[in-house]
Amino acid sequence: MQQRSRVTINDVARTAGVSVATVSKVINGRYGVALATSAKVQEVIDDLGYESSLVARSLRSTRTNVIGVLVAEFEPFSTELLKGISRAIGGTGYELLAYSGGGRAGGNVGWERRYLSRLSGTLIDGAILVTPTVVDADSHVPVVAVDPHTGPSGLPTVDSDNLRGAVLATEHLLALGHRRIGFLGGRTDLESARLREEGYRAALRSAGIPVDESLVRVGGYRPETADQPAHELLTMPDRPTAIFAANDLSAIRTMEVARELGMTVPDDVSVIGFDNVPESATTTPPLTTINQPIRRMGEEALRLLVGLMDDSDAVGRATHVTLPTELVERSSCRAL
Repeated sequence: MQQRSRVTINDVARTAGVSVATVSKVINGRYGVALATSAKVQEVIDDLGYESSLVARSLRSTRTNVIGVLVAEFEPFSTELLKGISRAIGGTGYELLAYSGGGRAGGNVGWERRYLSRLSGTLIDGAILVTPTVVDADSHVPVVAVDPHTGPSGLPTVDSDNLRGAVLATEHLLALGHRRIGFLGGRTDLESARLREEGYRAALRSAGIPVDESLVRVGGYRPETADQPAHELLTMPDRPTAIFAANDLSAIRTMEVARELGMTVPDDVSVIGFDNVPESATTTPPLTTINQPIRRMGEEALRLLVGLMDDSDAVGRATHVTLPTELVERSSCRAL
């Protein structure tokens, strides 16, 4: 199949019977074009599907009116975040570009520096960095970070109350009568993971229950990295009666491992997650979890970024937005 050639400004001018200069004036909203001519040119633009390239637009005005959402990879968290950003961008006058260089989280430290270097100044006017590994990325455009690895810094930042969410998850299991509660933690390089483990430990201390270190494992926030530690917890001679996994993907894998071992959730082991990604509601049984408002986090990040882009005096002014977390009760936990 022959690839269709790109429609150019010359094609528009030839079809409309006007000069390239006239088409340029219409595209850029400049004066000096009769209303009837402008309407005719716009009709041809729509019919031909003409769109100027972002690079050309940047060269003409030093702006593209495009916001970049830069992620290490597309997974449930970043996908939900994109939905929130997409929902909020309407009416702002900006377009949205989601970009990943194809790297996998955890093995590509500094990816945001490379992505910003490629895109800023020519393709995007501002960027939202999703779980960046570093927040000192030198950029010529305004930047907002969502859930950065090291927590809030000099950049405007949006995150959720990871500590409180973990306390809620552990307290829920305690209220159901569980005392041997396993913890499947996240990646050790993430502040969110550290806070979730801190919340788990704090809730146990408040209940007067010593933390049994043999029940604490690193799950890594990914199904493949959670597999082995979930097996270890569930095959202990005195295994936990409940497991708090620090994200939903790890919790879902824990439920799968339990089934592979001949156990039933929640009759043999209760499981609770964190994030409330859409997949958590479709498991068997549906996963009890902690909701962090991921789409709203995306909306807040966009709001902050647009504010920075529209107010040059705001650039460099650190802002930290922390959104509340809450328990979502489903069917993967039961009382002892």
